[in-house]
Amino acid sequence: MIITRTPFRISFVGGGSDMKEYYEQTPGAVLSTTIDKHMYIASHRFFDDDKVRVKYAKTETVTKLDQLEHPIFREVLARFQISGALEISSNADIPAGSGLGSSSSFTVGLLHNLYARTGRYVAKDQLAQEACEIEIDKLHEPIGKQDQYAAAFGSLNVFHFNPNGAVTVEPVLLKADIDKALQDNLLMFYTGKQRFAAQILSEQKANIQSAFVRESLKRMVDCVWEAQSALYEGNLDRFGTILDKTWRLKQTLASNVTNPEINELYDQGVRNGAVGGKLLGAGGSGFLLFYCDKSRQHQLRAALAHLRELKFRFDTEGSKVIYFGDEHPVAMHRNDDMVESMEEAL
Repeated sequence: MIITRTPFRISFVGGGSDMKEYYEQTPGAVLSTTIDKHMYIASHRFFDDDKVRVKYAKTETVTKLDQLEHPIFREVLARFQISGALEISSNADIPAGSGLGSSSSFTVGLLHNLYARTGRYVAKDQLAQEACEIEIDKLHEPIGKQDQYAAAFGSLNVFHFNPNGAVTVEPVLLKADIDKALQDNLLMFYTGKQRFAAQILSEQKANIQSAFVRESLKRMVDCVWEAQSALYEGNLDRFGTILDKTWRLKQTLASNVTNPEINELYDQGVRNGAVGGKLLGAGGSGFLLFYCDKSRQHQLRAALAHLRELKFRFDTEGSKVIYFGDEHPVAMHRNDDMVESMEEAL
């Protein structure tokens, strides 16, 4: 058996500028971090040599890959020309559709698992690039590139999205005391609902052609540099106000980013100690993130006691092979070169 672990992400500032409809004309940027909540992909040899079995919310067993209903499984397995004798299952710490980039974590983790299974080392940027090709180019999902790169690389980063399609990864390396204070002062609450972001993102993608939305996105990208500077300076309250500013800008990108219920929850948070925050993901539902000094967190938690809090810390590893059993890689002989390659991958 081979198991990969791939983190989910929190996008702080700049989301939307990672769509090609924006960055092909104006460079985009996103400040994000990954957290210690993960997608796990496990693969092992299946008893039937002519069948593939995949397990997620449902179980599919097929003799031909084009029979698979799950589009990401279908595309990734076809890329590796898997013909049978393989079973793959996925498990996650967080439900899908909650704004933490679970779909891209799934894609990155699945690619990583199959690279390990075939005995090939894969770099983080290649994982991210191939995940983008599958989700955006092959499946035509109305999404950007930030989730795939966050899942592959892990940690706190600024991702630069360049007009030629290249992505530059800039690690944000904080002093230990600032890093700890930032993590201590971030709280996340689950609104109790899941949503599928395609409708919101499709509208946002179409709206990028308007001058008004492009200006909002430009202002959000400018906030990336403001937020990065605030973190380096240790001015965390300013970082919190930037979250509030960009949350209000984000609401101008599409009609269903928020709703009266989300607005009331957010306002409750701000009235009870939060400096700022945002709804994570495309919008509509999922997790609310707040920046709140520790001295006022008891007040914030009391005000939102009817919501489930998700405690978390930052992830620093990105997608990783966490278990490699004694199965031989598919259709390969175990030789010294392959062993050395797998040691690098692990």
